[in-house]
Amino acid sequence: QLQASGGGLVQAGDSLRLTCAASGRAFVNYIMGWFRQAPGKERDIVAAINWSGKTTYYADSVKGRFTISRDNAKNTQYLQMNSLKPEDTAVYYCAARIYRDSVLTGPYDYWGQGTQVTVSS
Repeated sequence: QLQASGGGLVQAGDSLRLTCAASGRAFVNYIMGWFRQAPGKERDIVAAINWSGKTTYYADSVKGRFTISRDNAKNTQYLQMNSLKPEDTAVYYCAARIYRDSVLTGPYDYWGQGTQVTVSS
């Protein structure tokens, strides 16, 4: 089970940190990711991280502003979001991918509920 938290309403330029706590199994060997879905749009990958934390992926739209990280001892992953923009407004989902290969972008096997991030201009 994955539980995302940390969303909220902020102004453009502000920061938020999303947290995804995993339970029921150890996700230490899983690839972890964050996705987002804006109203009327498809769910897109935002960032992903491999089991060791040494390899990451970022969507072009968030590169340089967002940072994904994980703490395997706590079975938790994070998404630090800085310099938020109104176009970052979406429901953010955390997900886990059973390791099959080194591909970080999918497909994902486990999904948490979303947390709403709203950025006002």
